[in-house]
Amino acid sequence: MNSGARALPRRWPRPRPRTLRTRVTLVASLSITAAIVLGVVAMYLLQIQSVRRTIDSQLRTYAIQIAQSAGNGTWPKTLAPSSLDPNTEAQVIAADGSVLAATRTLAGLSAVYMLPPGSDTPVRQKAADGIIPSEVRVIALRTTVHHRPVIIVTATSTGLLNQVNSGFARHLVIALPIILILAAGATWLVVGWALRPVDRIRRAVTGITSAGLSRRVPEPGTSDEIEHLAKTMNDMLTRLDDAARRQHRFVADASHELRSPLAAIRTTLEVGLAHPDQAPWPVIADRAVQQAARLEDLIQQLLLLAKADERLLAAQRQPVDLGQLLRDIRASILPHRLDLDLDLAPGVLTVGNPDHLERLFRNVIENALRFARTRVVVRAASAATTVQVEILDDGPGIPAAERDRIFDRFVRLDSSRERGSGTTGLGLAIAHEIAAAHNGHITAADSKGEGARIVITLPRATAKCQDGNSRRL
Repeated sequence: MNSGARALPRRWPRPRPRTLRTRVTLVASLSITAAIVLGVVAMYLLQIQSVRRTIDSQLRTYAIQIAQSAGNGTWPKTLAPSSLDPNTEAQVIAADGSVLAATRTLAGLSAVYMLPPGSDTPVRQKAADGIIPSEVRVIALRTTVHHRPVIIVTATSTGLLNQVNSGFARHLVIALPIILILAAGATWLVVGWALRPVDRIRRAVTGITSAGLSRRVPEPGTSDEIEHLAKTMNDMLTRLDDAARRQHRFVADASHELRSPLAAIRTTLEVGLAHPDQAPWPVIADRAVQQAARLEDLIQQLLLLAKADERLLAAQRQPVDLGQLLRDIRASILPHRLDLDLDLAPGVLTVGNPDHLERLFRNVIENALRFARTRVVVRAASAATTVQVEILDDGPGIPAAERDRIFDRFVRLDSSRERGSGTTGLGLAIAHEIAAAHNGHITAADSKGEGARIVITLPRATAKCQDGNSRRL
């Protein structure tokens, strides 16, 4: 290490309270103490201000009484004391600064306070030293008595008021830590009581594992934020439990479905390898290709369902003409022994991912063709805010008790027939996920007769007119 390099000062971590209860107690106790102290100080200052106004009013009243006592222009040798405050001192000062009358204590003294011209603030004079204390309230009143201008000065000591001020400050300093301790203790108890349901929720969540998502946190029933938190967590646990169950079922079914074509390929090849000279290799290769195609299709469908679980379907949206889409699907389906009739109203448009919407309708139509006896009918029409597509077939139909279950994954109402046809039981499940991703829904409705009736409802597309207004296509 270079000895000339200067070592950087070590930064110590700033201590922080560990628990929410401690932090809330600290902040609340300081806030409560500050509020109490500020309130007491404000009340005290208002009271002191009120006392000072009362003293000034008494001094002004005494000055008016002195002016009225010499209505004929003759002043008494010694002014009578104030009836409101016997300690009040007063002087009557002429315009030339001479003292015309004074109270007993100020008799024979020159002016102790003067009032400069144009000012209402008395100015202390040297004559007041040793006679008038420095802590004093003074009022100077300009008036005219018997056509003679005079200044009446009244003053009283405020030493007691200053003692009260110092006593209040001393008591406040003593009371401050007591208020802080009491506030902290009360806040600690109240916060602990308020957070008790949160602690119960925490202990319940700690005991919930991925293997036991059926448990729920206790709801305090207090109709406050904590109860809302508990309900939200229970809703989340319900969703997680449902997702975990679906995932476990999906993994089990997917592993079984993937094992079947792999086992068929392996068995076919092992039979051929056991008798290489006599094996019908073209037939073996054809079977292996069929099983590989089935395996590839299954993997693609599983990947599409994985996108649905991650909410990645319909991420890219654009206007889609469902009439043209359905015509393209009919044209791309291989020649079939059944009739596929289209009954399409004009202007049936929605917004979404064209590839995924094609997969949606193709899965449902191919499923209908698989079970129909003679024909499949596809009808499309528009409503005020939605578009609706119906796929009807004249097959055996769907039992009412199974109409919701057919959209689950790996569900086959006729297992032997569908496995023989090479289907995976994912077609309608994928259609359901694509419809949901496009803010629509798919249902198995009552066909009012023979066969099945699948109804797909999607939002109707909107377009911007040239004037900027929105209208329905």
